[in-house]
Amino acid sequence: MWSSLLVLCAVATLSLAGPCDIYAAAGNTCVAAHATTRALYNAYSGSLYQLKRTSDGATTNIGPVSAGGVANAAAHDSFCASTTCLISIIYDQSGRGNHLTQGVPGGFNGPDVNGLDNLAGASGAPVLLNGKKAYGVFVSPGTGYRNDATNGIATGDTAEGMYAVLDGTHYNGGCCFDYGNAETSAHDTGAGHMEAIYFGTESVWGTGAGSGPWIMADLENGLYSGGSTGQHTADPTQTARFITGVVKGEPGLWSIRGAASTSSSLTTYWSGSRPSGYSPMSKEGAIILGIGGDNSNSAQGTFYEGAMLAGYPSDATENSVQANIASMDYATTSLASGSAVNVGSAISLRATTACCTSDYIYHSGTTVGIAPVSSSNSSAAKLTASWNVVSPLASEATGCISLQSRDTTGSYIRHQNFQLFLDANDGSQQFHEDATFCPQTGLNGQGNTFRPWGYPARNIRHFDFIAYIASDGGVQTFDTTSTYNDDASFVVSAAWA
Repeated sequence: MWSSLLVLCAVATLSLAGPCDIYAAAGNTCVAAHATTRALYNAYSGSLYQLKRTSDGATTNIGPVSAGGVANAAAHDSFCASTTCLISIIYDQSGRGNHLTQGVPGGFNGPDVNGLDNLAGASGAPVLLNGKKAYGVFVSPGTGYRNDATNGIATGDTAEGMYAVLDGTHYNGGCCFDYGNAETSAHDTGAGHMEAIYFGTESVWGTGAGSGPWIMADLENGLYSGGSTGQHTADPTQTARFITGVVKGEPGLWSIRGAASTSSSLTTYWSGSRPSGYSPMSKEGAIILGIGGDNSNSAQGTFYEGAMLAGYPSDATENSVQANIASMDYATTSLASGSAVNVGSAISLRATTACCTSDYIYHSGTTVGIAPVSSSNSSAAKLTASWNVVSPLASEATGCISLQSRDTTGSYIRHQNFQLFLDANDGSQQFHEDATFCPQTGLNGQGNTFRPWGYPARNIRHFDFIAYIASDGGVQTFDTTSTYNDDASFVVSAAWA
């Protein structure tokens, strides 16, 4: 009887534990714990992340609704109403102060080749955990976070482990969407100076089975799916919407593991010796998210939660953490808000800025902008300002749409270099993402604002009668804050023709 009660108590305790509680019980301390979706300790009630409003620069911290719970999405939405927000800090829940902030300039092996990284648009990755809304970190190309002055992160050949929950449908072949251990200088200091989870389709150094994306390890000067360069077919193409990736290493041994985040346990894709030239390791102990160790920042992906561990966790411990992740029932939710823009309808989009309330989004050849349209215009002119609402070409963008021309068969509004164009669908992943937009409540209270799926800190905005995806303040002239909310709000009506 007493043994049965002890088993029941152990099961109850485990069910209440967060991932870092589970690791701690097995002797592996979380030395960094990052999540914008939930607390990773059962007793944690502090801040998960900081929001920064683009409209006035104000900030606020978002914590869990209750200790150990899911993030307070209602507070997030309230703070960001009628504006856009950025995630400016991802707080470390471990108590060691290993917070992630805006990535700094870096370079391969010489001078810095890029500036500060962008911060993630705060509302680009809504998700449900057991039916409760939260937000992930949607990393567009050019976005990144890091901490080069950490506390307790493994250095040299010291043992460590790490896990991350990611969006299995948001990736590219850029370098490098990573979470983990990196150089403290933001420069490439040689093979073995990193140990990080990588997710994407970069195939220069190594690959898994199929066409990807794959969970691999960024060890610096190479992405590895096993103990050497080249293909390791035991590392599968990931097909789930939410995935868990694990990388861990100790002297003479390292592993890659993964699974759909709904799975009750992980699969080992590699466990064995290090690649040639990587033993011993020379880890430096910085933490990166969304970028490579030298601040290579052309990748994209979405991060929901993750942690870095002291020591080499057992497979059994990681399987217990995975069971905890699966219990959260990560699920999709709509990226749209405000008045519905219905798939199957034919619409026109009227500007709401005082200068231009008779102007509509139209195309002239391949250029998209705004121009006056009225009942006296020819049918041909009206058709240039008329659009079919179709299902999003980026099919993973729940609730979003694509806008197909009514007078140019097979062509869609898409962005390229932040300007809008009308182009024929070439069937590529890049085109599909560039031609997908998520309707939001109009920033000025009128109609709808249209957020590009791949750049959630931006919105469709007219400037000098040309249409762009623009931020509310930025380095480009079309990012000016003047009349931004008006320029980015459009009244949806039936199509002119």
